[in-house]
Amino acid sequence: MGLEQQLNDTLKTAMKDKDSRTLDVVRMIKTKIMERRTSKGFTGEVDDALVTEVIAAYRKQLQKALEEFEKAGERGAEQAAQLRFEVEFCERYLPKGMDAAALRTLVRERMTALGIIDVKQAGKLIGDLMKTHKGQAEPNDIKKILEELLRS
Repeated sequence: MGLEQQLNDTLKTAMKDKDSRTLDVVRMIKTKIMERRTSKGFTGEVDDALVTEVIAAYRKQLQKALEEFEKAGERGAEQAAQLRFEVEFCERYLPKGMDAAALRTLVRERMTALGIIDVKQAGKLIGDLMKTHKGQAEPNDIKKILEELLRS
């Protein structure tokens, strides 16, 4: 069963259960997919890869908003709780990221293979890893590990 069909099934279940939190997040994801489907220049097919990409982009957007609401403290607590729920919901549909140890090992291997000896070459490393491990590692995490490895 495709991801889009899973989302449709989740939407139906949430409607039956009157689960407004889940309804809100699924509707938003479906809206984002529809925006992508109807965007100018889109000629492809909506497949699992595209749905995953849309969900990942939405999760990233939610995480940025969550940081802002957490800074607001008590005033943003209720909204932050909803955003945390939405981020967790999105993560169910995304590939699992690499654990820190595996990512560190991968960064070390690629650094050696690419001959990276300076932080200024971080873009080269990040680009290389994003091609092969998209969705499994965040660019900021890769850069932090690179900086740590170069310092030691």
